[in-house]
Amino acid sequence: MAEVYYVGVDVGTNSVRAALVTREGVLKSTAEEHISIWQPQCDHYVQSSTEIWEKCCTAKVIQGVQTSQVRGVGFDATCSLVVLDQSFQPVPVGHDGDKQRNVVMWMDHRAAEQATRITKTGHKVLSRVGGVMSPEMQPPKLLWLKENLKESCWNKAAHFFDLPDFLSWKATGSLTRSLCTLVCKWTYCPPDGWDASFWTSIGLEDLLENNFSKIGSATCSPGSPLGGGLTQEAAAELGLDPGTAVGASLIDAHAGGLGVIGADVKGFNLPCEDQPITSRMAMICGTSTCHMAISEQPLFVPGVWGPCLSAMVPGLWLNEGGQSATGRLIDHIVNGHAAYVQLQEQAQQRSNIYSYLNSHLSVMANSCSAVDLLGSSLHMWPDFHGNRSPLADPTLKGMVIGLSLSQTLDDLALLYLVTIQALALGTLHILEAMKEAGHDIRTLFLCGGLSKNSLFVQIHANATGLPVVLPDQMEAVLIGAAVLGACASQDYSTIQEAMEKMARVGKVIFLNN
Repeated sequence: MAEVYYVGVDVGTNSVRAALVTREGVLKSTAEEHISIWQPQCDHYVQSSTEIWEKCCTAKVIQGVQTSQVRGVGFDATCSLVVLDQSFQPVPVGHDGDKQRNVVMWMDHRAAEQATRITKTGHKVLSRVGGVMSPEMQPPKLLWLKENLKESCWNKAAHFFDLPDFLSWKATGSLTRSLCTLVCKWTYCPPDGWDASFWTSIGLEDLLENNFSKIGSATCSPGSPLGGGLTQEAAAELGLDPGTAVGASLIDAHAGGLGVIGADVKGFNLPCEDQPITSRMAMICGTSTCHMAISEQPLFVPGVWGPCLSAMVPGLWLNEGGQSATGRLIDHIVNGHAAYVQLQEQAQQRSNIYSYLNSHLSVMANSCSAVDLLGSSLHMWPDFHGNRSPLADPTLKGMVIGLSLSQTLDDLALLYLVTIQALALGTLHILEAMKEAGHDIRTLFLCGGLSKNSLFVQIHANATGLPVVLPDQMEAVLIGAAVLGACASQDYSTIQEAMEKMARVGKVIFLNN
């Protein structure tokens, strides 16, 4: 019998990545395409859904494989807002009126004031988002568009999609939304659905028209097959067969969760072995970091999003903590330092400047007991882009205490170290809030770009006191996207079954005493 495959497509902040994945969760091939980001003014970040789809189509991964061997496709993406008109054409989301710039990115904070107003309503739906509406969610962004671009955008808009749902619509023509996006970012709450009183209370009562058709009338769980699979047009663009199964999509962080959290951990001496999956927390560490914990019953955690039913694993409740800037913060600190040019020169023979910094810190620590102690006189508050959780305050700013006039490479290395330490302590803060609310988290499962940084991983183990599991296939988000295609093809009967078969442990990091 010929090998079968699934295609996973991940649209991150800066790029589209695709992978061809086997039934056992092995990446056979990958491809990556850059996507544009525009920042027309402070706190505004926009993209083009047209460009994003084009890059999904050019990220080819099926060379050498018969298209008939590809059984399913899954998409994940950032929780950005896509705006289309009645004819499904782009509608501009900026004052410049550029129609191709029709995506309000997840990290766009233009709607901070609208988010504050929504929080002040005290509406009951806010209990599902930690009591505080974030400007990174869709209701405040929608309200901003209505209040600031009524003529050029709001009055012309007929379809508001979360980016993951836009991709599955482009692939299948189905307007069915994933519960992942609607529950996590739009205040949808199954089994009751939309709360009309919420939208009316914040001044968006026009979204109630035609059974909420502009934001989603039909929903399904992640991985559910959509429509008749790939349409003729989408199949031609993607280079696959028409009718190939397409699973309902996920937000990118949630796909990362599927790619790691369900792995079989037998034989690794982990505290979560022989414990329910609820004893695990997935951390998806990239530009930002998302902390995903699941529970059998709804748990309300102040300042943490959720509980959201079937948002990641169908039938289980999800709480999502997060840090708005992690990889982005590290890059900002390192790239902006006066010694960065020297660092580039020193690391020119290295493939990664962070590997060089990690080695440099080890050399600096030769006279000390541990790298961790090097930063004992330098301290950082890492909320340079606000605090997503558990403080849920997007207005917070970052700070560094203990700086001197010196700007050597050693100083840069120390600043890099304390940035990672501050982020790890932020994770500990989130963990403590979740545990206080009833979560029993015993093991961390990391994936994403920062999980490839050995110092980042070790410091998280040290700061939290919990073992850290790294996946066998480091591109766990792509594995999670492929899981959706595998479920849609019905090769696996449930998300849980697919996770257990396709996600595997690669390495375990314990506390460095």
